[in-house]
Amino acid sequence: MIDDMLATSARLLELLSLLQLRRHWTSSELSERLGVSTRTVRSDVGRLRSLGYPVDSRPGVAGGYRLAAGTAMPPLLLDDDEAVAVAAGLGAVATGRLGVEETSLTALAKLEQVLPSRLRRRVEAVREATSTVPGDQPPLDLAVLGTVAAAVRGHERLRFEYTSRGGAQTVRHAEPRRLVSWGSLWYLLAWDIDRHDWRVFRVDRLVPSPPTGARFRPREIPGGDAVAFVVRRVSKEAWTYRARVLVHAPAAVVVAKLRIPADVEAVDASTCRLELGSDDPDGLALWLTQLDADVEVIDGDELALAFDRLVSRFRRAAGGSFSR
Repeated sequence: MIDDMLATSARLLELLSLLQLRRHWTSSELSERLGVSTRTVRSDVGRLRSLGYPVDSRPGVAGGYRLAAGTAMPPLLLDDDEAVAVAAGLGAVATGRLGVEETSLTALAKLEQVLPSRLRRRVEAVREATSTVPGDQPPLDLAVLGTVAAAVRGHERLRFEYTSRGGAQTVRHAEPRRLVSWGSLWYLLAWDIDRHDWRVFRVDRLVPSPPTGARFRPREIPGGDAVAFVVRRVSKEAWTYRARVLVHAPAAVVVAKLRIPADVEAVDASTCRLELGSDDPDGLALWLTQLDADVEVIDGDELALAFDRLVSRFRRAAGGSFSR
């Protein structure tokens, strides 16, 4: 009995693989490939439909079966090369700026959980052999990101070494609640068990320990909005230098161009206020020039001085042809 069940399950997987391999199969072709009768093929197609796979059928001599688009997402079967390609592609998107970084990361975490060790090694080989043109942010370890994402999704407590902005290293024990991406940076919102409070950690500064296996019941995120909490905490507490500026551009336009954490408040239809910060006021001044809008410093002497230095640098770069 058990052997029959295993044989049926194996045949269903093979049938599904065939249907995903090509657009259309006749009943006789499937019967020949699977080594069963056309009646058994019809029965197996019925089983796939009961599992959520939308298999269309057409009667007659020229009829047959094909896998169609459905209303829900059933499990997919991938061969080795496809699984490696999907994992590598999801990893690249997870560190991009396409607006689907978090979704790509959770999909990657699910996929890597079931990848055989031989395929995980191939995915790692792709990552190790790939270089990225460096930008203004530190490189991100996708293995770390995947570990944290799996802990968030599985409601599993996380231990990790963390390096603060000042360079101090500590061991943290937390309940990871949500990952938030901002530009090329990832932040972990978590309940710090030892400090009995919510904390925000930069993922590129943490090194996770082996999984603890300890589960937790998720706490309610303050205000119910993880993104708002992280932005508020990062922009108001994490930076050495803080500033408030008036930008002569609509708030929606500025938000669309944001690549660093900042609070945006609309003043009117064509003006907004930004509260933001940085460890480097010169870099912050340079970034604000990329908004392609007039900016006024409301509060922040360091930023005002940085703008002054930037103006002097631009004048020198013009080689004396800059008219005053």
